[in-house]
Amino acid sequence: MNHGFVNHEIKNNIAEITFGTPKSNSLPGEILEKLAQTILESGKDETVKAILLKSEGEKAFCAGASFDELLSIEELETSKTFFGGFAKVLNAMRHCGKIVVVRVQGKTTGGGVGIACAADYCFATKDSAMALTELNLGIGPFVIGPYVERKIGKSAYSAMSIDADFRTAEWCEKHDVYHSVSENITEMDAQLHLFLEKLSQRSSDALALIKKVSWEGTEHFDSLMPERIHMSASLILEDSAKKNIGAIKEKLRAK
Repeated sequence: MNHGFVNHEIKNNIAEITFGTPKSNSLPGEILEKLAQTILESGKDETVKAILLKSEGEKAFCAGASFDELLSIEELETSKTFFGGFAKVLNAMRHCGKIVVVRVQGKTTGGGVGIACAADYCFATKDSAMALTELNLGIGPFVIGPYVERKIGKSAYSAMSIDADFRTAEWCEKHDVYHSVSENITEMDAQLHLFLEKLSQRSSDALALIKKVSWEGTEHFDSLMPERIHMSASLILEDSAKKNIGAIKEKLRAK
């Protein structure tokens, strides 16, 4: 079975990390683990000025958690390990010491929203709407919550969690999730190339200090995580959640 991939290459002092999975770039535990590890390894590389994080293809950026894996989870410890995988990726983005630039080429939901919000700088296309769809499954965006709330504020985060509706790329730009929104992928990539070209010539020490300062006040995220992981991990084990996921999978298959 193809669970996906994480590729890593360094171009012009920029570490490019690309992930991909067959189902709308949704993330199974194995890929989450590898992604977190690759981000941290790139952070230790002294030749790297910044990290570009992107996903494969031209459609969805990331559909969050893998439904197949969620349906297969039957015990709390396994569930905690899975949701802990998302915490590890976001934590790696926060702690790696390098500016992390995220490229969003299409719709993103759930954990994918967390990745966009954990970016230090984020490029997107006008088709890159995002939604916190966890409530549709019977859980909530608890693990990614602190990262989303840091970007858009508590009230907007709460509303997104409750209605589970998509916000447009324009809305995301107004709420500081996206810092550059382009008409299409070609235009976005051209803008992104120029931006990374500039970053590659910047002072590594200055970039590291900008990163450090911009994440000040988030030290408590570490102590929040065990409880947040437990919230999602326990809720996903309920029969109602399994039914919700199964029903959504059937709808997607029917499309």
